[in-house]
Amino acid sequence: MSLWYFICELFPLEMLRWDFMKNALLAILLMAPLFGLLSTMIVTGRMSFFSDALGHSAFTGIAIGAICGIAAPIWAAVIFSVVFALLFSYVRGRSDQAADTLIGVFSSTAVALGIFAATMGGGSFTKYNKYLIGDILSITPGEIGLLALTLLAVIVFWVLCANRLTLTAIHPQLAASRGIPVKTSQTLFTVAIAVVVTLSISSVGLLILNSLLVLPAASARNVARNLKQYHLLSVLFALAAGIAGLTLSYYLGASAGAAISLILAILFTATFSMRKIRG
Repeated sequence: MSLWYFICELFPLEMLRWDFMKNALLAILLMAPLFGLLSTMIVTGRMSFFSDALGHSAFTGIAIGAICGIAAPIWAAVIFSVVFALLFSYVRGRSDQAADTLIGVFSSTAVALGIFAATMGGGSFTKYNKYLIGDILSITPGEIGLLALTLLAVIVFWVLCANRLTLTAIHPQLAASRGIPVKTSQTLFTVAIAVVVTLSISSVGLLILNSLLVLPAASARNVARNLKQYHLLSVLFALAAGIAGLTLSYYLGASAGAAISLILAILFTATFSMRKIRG
C-alpha cells in the first residue's frame, strides 16, 4: 500500500490527501474491471436478475454469520452465496421452469431468510444498513487485497473461458455439440459472480449493486461493433464511471456507489442516443 500512497501523492488532488480516499480509489480500480468483465456475460446470458438474487443471498449469509458470532461475517456470506449459486445451477439444469421464474423463487427466499435471520429474537435491522447502502470509503487494505486476488482469478478465468462462456450464453445447444461442458461453464460463471457480489456488497451496497453489474455491458452493447469492443468498452465504462463517481461523491458528500450508478445510467443514455443516431 505504501507504493500506492506514493503514487497518489504525485497527483496534486485535494481528495487524495486522505488515506481513505486513496484506498477507495484503488478499490475502484480493482472492482471496475471485475464489474466490466462479468457484466458482459450477465447481459449476454440474460442473467441480470440473477446477480441481484446473489446480492440478497450475500446479505443473508452476512446475517447468519453475525448470528453465529463469526468475527468476519463476510466469509459466511461468500460460502452462502457460492452454495446459493451452485444450488441454483443444479435446479436450473433439472427444471423446465423459465430462468426468470427460478431466479424469482431463489431471490424471494433469500430476502425472506435474510430478514428473518437479521430480526430473529427482536434483533435490530439497522446494523445491516451499511450493506444496503455501502461505504467504499471504509474499505480496508485487507479487503483490497481480496479484491486484487479475485480480479487476478477472474482475468485468468476469462482468458481461458471467455469464448466458451459467450457461445454457451448465446447458443447452449451449439456449445454442447462442439464438446463444451455447458453446465460446468455456467456453474463456474455463477460462482464467480457470487464471489464478486459478496466481496463488493459492503463497498457499493446491495440496493445498487445490480446496476453496476448490468449497466457497463448494456452501455457497451449499444455502440460495440464486435465482441472485443464489447468487452473493452464495458471495462472502460466501468472504470470511467467508477473514478468519476468517486470524485463526484467526495466533492458533493454523496454516496459513492449511487454516484457511480448514476454516471453509468448517463453513459447508457448517451450510448443509446448514439446508436439511434447511427441507425
